[in-house]
Amino acid sequence: MILYTRATTDTDLQQILALQKQNLAAGLSAEQIAAQGFVTVSHSFEDLKKMNDIEAHVIAKEDDRVVGYLLAMTVHSRFDIPILMPMFEMFEQVEFEHKKIAAYRYMVVGQVCVAGGYRGRGILDAMYSAYRNYFKDKYEFAITEIAIRNQRSINAHKRVGFESIHQYHAPDGEAWSIVVWKWNS
Repeated sequence: MILYTRATTDTDLQQILALQKQNLAAGLSAEQIAAQGFVTVSHSFEDLKKMNDIEAHVIAKEDDRVVGYLLAMTVHSRFDIPILMPMFEMFEQVEFEHKKIAAYRYMVVGQVCVAGGYRGRGILDAMYSAYRNYFKDKYEFAITEIAIRNQRSINAHKRVGFESIHQYHAPDGEAWSIVVWKWNS
């Protein structure tokens, strides 16, 4: 049985990092990336803990083992992870429903991952449902950016209810889609 909860212990955070490491694009073949998707950012334990202390990450656990995670990040973490600073800068430029994203109260999906062998079982959707339930009263929507070449993730986020509001190319040539999941329509 899968339990959907929030990260509360250092062990939870260490297991998130282990799952993250297994799914980093840098360590996957082109075939694995195309078939299973990937994650881009490698967090330090300290950064992950700092984010979790502000808003706890959502995790899926089976027998005390993290088999999925959905990282919770707020604007307070903007300067903590340098690779994500350009994303927050985009939020100051891009508009959503006639306002700059930065003018809203939003929750950033810092990253999402489901362990191999657990994919296709509704875990991502259930984690997002828990995420919305935890944060919908404090934040107006969830937002993130997804590498356009990560079609598995793009499709999964569309299924959950995210809509693409902006696309751009980063200086390294990677194409990104900023996606929003509005909670309080």
